[in-house]
Amino acid sequence: MDGICEGRVVIVTGAGRGIGREHALEFARQGAKVVVNDLGAELDGSGGSSGPAGEVVEEIRAMGGQAVANGADVADWEQSGALVKTALDSFGRLDVVVNNAGFLRDRMFVSTSEDEWDAVIRVHMKGHFCTSRHACSYWRAQSKAGEQVDARIINTSSGAGLQGSVGQAAYSAAKAGIAALTLVQAVELRRYGVTANAIAPAARTRMTEAVFAETMAKPESGFDEMGPDNIAPLVVWLGSTESREISGRVFEVAGGRLSIADGWRQGPEIDKGARWDAAEIGEAVTGLLERAMEPQKVYGS
Repeated sequence: MDGICEGRVVIVTGAGRGIGREHALEFARQGAKVVVNDLGAELDGSGGSSGPAGEVVEEIRAMGGQAVANGADVADWEQSGALVKTALDSFGRLDVVVNNAGFLRDRMFVSTSEDEWDAVIRVHMKGHFCTSRHACSYWRAQSKAGEQVDARIINTSSGAGLQGSVGQAAYSAAKAGIAALTLVQAVELRRYGVTANAIAPAARTRMTEAVFAETMAKPESGFDEMGPDNIAPLVVWLGSTESREISGRVFEVAGGRLSIADGWRQGPEIDKGARWDAAEIGEAVTGLLERAMEPQKVYGS
């Protein structure tokens, strides 16, 4: 199959359903060989089965593509290492890691349990770390051996991570951490020929079907604005060789809309040139706020 990712080898985590499934299918359509990773868990992370990943592999093979299934827990150090090894053993190389796996444990902050917090942070943040870290060991070794590396990490943040979301404290914190992780990866990994970018997608999936309930029916035009397949073209392009100059960016994508998220940056400043007295701070902060942009509205507020 010919396309912009012809011959590239891609791992997509959480690729059994929803947005991840569409990533895997589109990479295959564009010529990539795909490792379809999915634990097969329920929405809250419980349970697991090999069914979803295997079904996506069969779809890819039916269209003439190459794919293998993998059921690793991406937040487990040993299993995520084996996931990367699956790509190398099956296809002889690895070019792209798409970190997509995740789940929700929605709860107001004051009601969030320690277990719920730990579970969400683990799958999102540690899951992004483990798989990328093993892949980067491979790419660094290639680079140090004098080989030309043109690799990609594509992380999955969220609007909840960029501006917060009521009832999603753990999820928002994890997704904000992923955005910051992407910035660091982009700078540190450049020397090895690896780029790192993130997406903040909005689409109707098992995780968001209640939020986007009003858009369940496809309009007469045939364009489903909240369809998960709308996210894949950007991710596949970021995984291609065409994107080698793009790194350290966070893209928001929904329907046919693309934008670049402009994150935290230094705003208005007052420099007294000496230590502040606590009694002076109120007036200084008031002056800064008068010059600052209004913060974006937290989702659900």
